[in-house]
Amino acid sequence: MAAAATAVALAVNAALPSVSALTVAVVLGVLAGPLLPPATHEGVTFAAKTLLRIGVVLLGLRLSVADVVDLGAGTLLAVTVTVTASFAAILLLGRLLGLPRGLGLLVATGTSICGASAIAAMDSVSDTENEDVAGAVALVTVYGSAAMVAVPLLGSWWGWSPERIATWAGLSVHEVAQVVVAASPVGAAAVAVAVVVKLTRVVFLAPMVAGVSVWQRRRTPRDGGTRRPPLIPMFVLGFLLMMAARGTGLVPEGVLGAAEVATTVLFSAALFGLGTAVRPGVLLRGGWRGIAFGGLATTVVAGVAAAVLPLTGT
Repeated sequence: MAAAATAVALAVNAALPSVSALTVAVVLGVLAGPLLPPATHEGVTFAAKTLLRIGVVLLGLRLSVADVVDLGAGTLLAVTVTVTASFAAILLLGRLLGLPRGLGLLVATGTSICGASAIAAMDSVSDTENEDVAGAVALVTVYGSAAMVAVPLLGSWWGWSPERIATWAGLSVHEVAQVVVAASPVGAAAVAVAVVVKLTRVVFLAPMVAGVSVWQRRRTPRDGGTRRPPLIPMFVLGFLLMMAARGTGLVPEGVLGAAEVATTVLFSAALFGLGTAVRPGVLLRGGWRGIAFGGLATTVVAGVAAAVLPLTGT
């Protein structure tokens, strides 16, 4: 079932590149969940947990340390400030709106780092519910799509250079595919810059997930009968090892291309598995506050990035 859903998600993405296969997969999971027989439970659970972790490990092959360093000190500072400040601000915003803690954490992760894949990775180490995952993916997709249209229009209106618009897109738009669409109007060279900036945000996935895992571990009693999360999840270490391997230059281009495809396949299967446990009736349990939260979170990331860029000379 997960493989079939993944195939459909990839087909939709091939026909409509601006629509993430991960988003399609989680929607299919939500729709199929009530119809699946009990015999499929073990399989979709395997997809949601094991395949997800393998996908995070392979995600590390998408970026090398050299790519990050080549961006320059100003851009690296802009990425660091945007990710950390946005993450903290969106967490606080979720609390002020009275939303479930899990939803706030996942939306903060998805908007500040890398969309649905970051949401799925964070879910695996945090005390969140499946409805939080599906709701966060929905919000990140809808408002990320709006951002990919708004960023080039606003950047051109403000008279920014193509490189600055591309950097802003990489800093503020949620999914990689959305970043490509956002940067395309200002040229092919701008797309390359935007994608590298975007993938540099992905580097923060490892420390963010590890930090939440440590926090979750401290909140879990030692003798409460509940299994405590690992200090640093093995898949986070795997992500860092793959990133280091990419930096050696010894990994063939064919392997890197295959790993990129495999990552999309694995995340799609994982999000389908997560989606099957969601019941549509409680999907957007935050109501209008949850819907507004997604828009405000996207505005926070875009606003912080736009403010930081001139200050860092980027």
